[in-house]
Order: sequence, then structure tokens, then C-alpha cells
Amino acid sequence: MSDPRHIRIEDYDYDLPEERIARYPLPQRDASRLLTYKDGHIESDTFRNLGNRLPEGSLLVFNDTRVIHARLKAQLPGGGVVEVFCLEPLAPVEYQLNFSSTRPVQWICLIGNNRKWKSGALSIALPRPGGGAPLSLHLNRGDRQHDGSFAVGFTWDDTSLAFGELLAQAGLIPLPPYLNREAEADDEDRYQTIYARTEGSVAAPTAGLHFTDAIFSELAQRNIHRSFVTLHVGAGTFRPVKSDTLADHDMHRETIDVGRALIVQLLEQLEAGRPIIPVGTTSLRTLESVYWYGVQCLQGRAHEPDELFIGQWEPYEPAHQGISAIEALRAALRRLPSDGALRGQTQLLIGPGYRYRLVDGLITNFHQPRSTLLLLVAALIGDDWQAVYEYALNHNYRFLSYGDSSLLWRRS
Repeated sequence: MSDPRHIRIEDYDYDLPEERIARYPLPQRDASRLLTYKDGHIESDTFRNLGNRLPEGSLLVFNDTRVIHARLKAQLPGGGVVEVFCLEPLAPVEYQLNFSSTRPVQWICLIGNNRKWKSGALSIALPRPGGGAPLSLHLNRGDRQHDGSFAVGFTWDDTSLAFGELLAQAGLIPLPPYLNREAEADDEDRYQTIYARTEGSVAAPTAGLHFTDAIFSELAQRNIHRSFVTLHVGAGTFRPVKSDTLADHDMHRETIDVGRALIVQLLEQLEAGRPIIPVGTTSLRTLESVYWYGVQCLQGRAHEPDELFIGQWEPYEPAHQGISAIEALRAALRRLPSDGALRGQTQLLIGPGYRYRLVDGLITNFHQPRSTLLLLVAALIGDDWQAVYEYALNHNYRFLSYGDSSLLWRRS
């Protein structure tokens, strides 16, 4: 495995015209187009034909995270608006404990118009469930963090209500900045996958937006299996690489949760030689992070299963090579309790030179230039990423979150 730290990000740039960015989803989820790539060969299809493109016995792995109403707008006493973007929970740090709390909570937040927020708490008035006097959600700005974000405390005056209920009512769906529009009513449904379950993301795992119940039924008839992981997508997923080389890029961290049953299923797929195909880059990063936890276990470096952490450069250390995927998964299972799960954070950076351990392909949308997501694709199919993106541009594919899909097989 070669080290990608020397990679120049300018080599992973391309011209994306504004008109090729899909501002809105298609009326039907599964009506999107599907580009397929395998060993240098590119074809066009429709997403409804996905089942025809997958071998029997394949395992698709989905990210079941649910997008939260992360954008809050609060009026300043003297006029004007401050926008608070909730990034991740600070206290309680566990997502579900935070959402279910009826006591004050804290989050790490970005704050727009921060300089105009001189001091004191800001309040957002909300209708009280069942009627009566309005309810107030109070925001208290705390310390600035190293990345320019802030700790923000939230309090409210009705302890019968959980914070998650208030956030759902007070906030807005956080559409990606490149859509250049405010969230609309249809986005409440269309910017979630139909299987979204675990609240915590500030961006949708958009590769899954194309799936429908009809698609799932057809896949099941073809003996194509599905399972789920959770990775809460952070705002860092939209951050372009601004440094000249990857060595100076600080990869964002994201929270993952992987049940023992899935790891058993992955091991069975590997031992039988059947394909493992993540749906989306978040699912892919989660699966590869499971491999690296197994490596940590074999080398006596692993934290407890609920304290997982994978650093961005860990895969590229020479001492960590040569361990098979089957060995790593078996080691992870030995460490996990029978009813346990891997929980923690991954900072895994996948770029050209990375050798995939668990995945055989990837279902994904078309990504921004100079992004870590594009680098991940290039690690999968090599320099052919340029031919794939040129083909998509020349054949009027729709790009980014609400755009079309692709099925990319790992280059042999």
C-alpha cells in the first residue's frame, strides 16, 4: 500500500458546471440514472435495473442514519438573525441520550453572524404541544473550539419534552451548501432515505436516496441481501481539501455504530467469496474501519469496543500491513460481547494507494471536485475515475446529493 500523503489535490479536480448540479430530486426516487463501471467498461442504465447488475448472493450495506433538523435561526435583540448549525452532541455526548434528555444539553455548533451575538442567551419561541403559552428554547453560547465552532447550551422550560422533540420543531433540514437554496417542504421526505432510523446526521447518506420498497422487493427476489450500519454524517463531508497535498489535510471524524450480527455476516460473505457492496461512501468508510479495528485487536492496540477510534493515517503504517480481512474480522468478533457492537469514531482517510480489504464495489452518487469522497472513488477504480466522470458529464448525468447514481466495481 502506497502512502497518499504526497498526493496533489489538483490532480483530482474537474470542471463541474453549475447547471449539472441537481438542485431538486426527481419526482420518483428510483427513476434516476445508473452508470455502471467494471474493469474499464462503462454503461448507462436506470436505477430500477440495479438488481440486474448485481450477482446473486451479494450483500448491500446501508447507512441507516437519519438527518436531524440541525439549522436553527434565532432573532437578535436589536434585529438580525443568528444561524446556529448543530454539528455533534457535547453533553451528553451519546446521540440518543442527548436527544432523549429532558434536562439541559450542549452541542458543538457553527454560528453564522456570530460577531453580532454580543452576549446573553437567545430564544426561539415554539408552540406548546396541546396548546397554551408558547414554549421557549434558549441558546447559550459557550467556549470557542479549535476549529472555530462553539459549545452551545440548550435549555427549555418544559421538562416533559425531550431535546430531540424541540430540535425537530425548531430546526430546519440542513441542505448541502452547494444547492444554494432554502429547504422546502418536500425536502423533509426526499432528503431522508426510506430506511433512515437513527438520528444524528447533518447530511444525508445520499447514495441511499434512490432506493424504494419496490427496489428492495426485487433485490430480495434475486437473493441479494441487505444489512445496516450507522455513521452520523458530519458537516466535514462537504469540506474540500484546501491544502496542496493530503499530508496537510485534517480529515473529519464521524461517529459509527456496527452491530456484531453484521460483522458475522461480513465474515460469512468473505469466506464464501460473495460480494460486499456498501451503499455510499459513509457505509464504505464504516466497513473498512471495522477491518482496522480487527487489526488493532490482533496487535494488542484496541480500545474497548464502545471506544473505537481509527486515525486517518493508520492504514498507511508499514507495521499494519499483511493481515487478511478474515483474520481481522475474527479478531474483532473475539473482542466483542455476544450482544455487543463497535461504537466510536473513525477518521479514516481513503485515497489512491489505499488497498480495500472488505468491499468489492460501491454504489454512490457523483462527488465534488477536490473532495475526499472523490479520492475514495479514485482509490477504488484508479485513474479510471476521470473516464467515469467525463462520461457522466458528456451524457448529462445529474451530480451531487440529489443527482444520479453509479455502481462502481473495484478495479482488479
